[in-house]
Amino acid sequence: MSQTYLTTEELSGRIKYDSKTIRRKLKDSVLIEGIHYFRPFGGRKILYIWEQIEEDMFKVPAINTLMAGVH
Repeated sequence: MSQTYLTTEELSGRIKYDSKTIRRKLKDSVLIEGIHYFRPFGGRKILYIWEQIEEDMFKVPAINTLMAGVH
């Protein structure tokens, strides 16, 4: 399967969040290492996996499912 790897700056352009916000707030809270990003060759550089991020952005939060039956 072909995947698109993005730098923080490239991801910033796609999701319309500032690069600093991605690094400081989203990374490791919403974007998880090994799922949404990785460090190639064990280095410092981070590459984000676009397809996984895009898929997760459109998932309905679990609370909406729980609240669906409450009127």
